[in-house]
Amino acid sequence: MTNWTDFLEIKTEDDFNQHCLETYHFQLQHCQVYRDYVSLIGKEKNQVQHYTDIPFLPIEFFKTQKVLAAGMDPQIVFSSSGTTGMITSKHLVADVGIYERTFRKIFEDFYGPLENIAILALLPSYLERSGSSLIYMIDDLMKQSKQAESNYFLYNHQELHDTLIQLKNKGIKTILFGVTYALLDFIEQYAFEFPELIIMETGGMKGKRKEMVKQEVHQLLEDAFKVNGIHSEYGMTELLSQGYSSGQGIFHLPKWMKVLIRDTNDPLSLISSDSTGGINVIDLANRYSCSFIATQDLGKVYQDGSFEILGRFDQSDIRGCNLLVQ
Repeated sequence: MTNWTDFLEIKTEDDFNQHCLETYHFQLQHCQVYRDYVSLIGKEKNQVQHYTDIPFLPIEFFKTQKVLAAGMDPQIVFSSSGTTGMITSKHLVADVGIYERTFRKIFEDFYGPLENIAILALLPSYLERSGSSLIYMIDDLMKQSKQAESNYFLYNHQELHDTLIQLKNKGIKTILFGVTYALLDFIEQYAFEFPELIIMETGGMKGKRKEMVKQEVHQLLEDAFKVNGIHSEYGMTELLSQGYSSGQGIFHLPKWMKVLIRDTNDPLSLISSDSTGGINVIDLANRYSCSFIATQDLGKVYQDGSFEILGRFDQSDIRGCNLLVQ
C-alpha cells in the first residue's frame, strides 16, 4: 500500500498515480466538502482508475466552505489578498510541518542549499496584511539562510540598494522576492548591473499601478539590473507546493505536483497538452484539505510537464463552475 508521507520522494509516473489514487480515496472519505461535490457531479468511485479520472474541486469552495478533513483542527489559516468587501480564500492547514518540509525541498531543488543564499524581500502589500502563506514561507527561508543580509524591505529603497551592492561585491548568491509594483518603483530610482541577481517577481500591481503586459514588466527589470530573465513563483493560498519559472514564463513543478488542462466549455473534461484551457492542479501536499483543484487560471501544458499561465477567467467565463458551487 502507498504510504502518503512518501510523496516527497515520488520519482515515476506510476508512483505519482498510486499516490493520487490513495489521496483521492482518503479525501473522498474524510473531506465532507469534496465528497459532496463529487456526489453532486455524479462521479462514481469505480469510475476513477487513474489520476486523470479524479474530479477537481472548483477553487471558489475555499472562499465559502471549510475545506478540511473531518476531525482535524487547523494549526494555521492562510488567507488570500483582496480588496475591501471581497470574500477571500481561506486555506485551513492542519499540519504546517508539511508546508515547511514541502517548500524547503522545492526551493533547494530549484536553487540550491538555502544556507548559501541571501533572501531579500520587497513585499509591502503582503507585509501589510495578515495570513499570507508567501510571508510565512519567506520568514522560514530567511531563518534557514546563513547570510546576515537576508531581510525584508518595506519602502526603504535606499537600504535595499545598498544591501544589493554589498552582496554583489561579496559574490553571494542573492534572490530578491518582489511584488511587481514595488520592483518597478525601485528601479525608477535605482538601476545597476547585477547579472547574477535572481529576481523573483510575485503578485502584481495590487491596484498601485496601471496593469502592464508581463513581457514588458520583465524587460524593464532585465534592463535595470542587466539580468538574463526574470524568475516567478507559481503558488497560491490554496496550495502548499509551488512551481518556479527561471524565465520566459515557463513553470516547472516538483514530482508530487501536476498541472492538467480542462476544456473551457466543459469544466469536467480534460484536454490534451499544447492546448489552451483552464488549469487544474494536483498538489499531494494538500493532504488534509483538497489535492485536486480547478483554478481560475488559463494556461497551456507542454509535453515535458512544464506550463505557462496565459491569463485568468473573468466572471462570465467561470459561471459554469459557479453554478456547480451554488
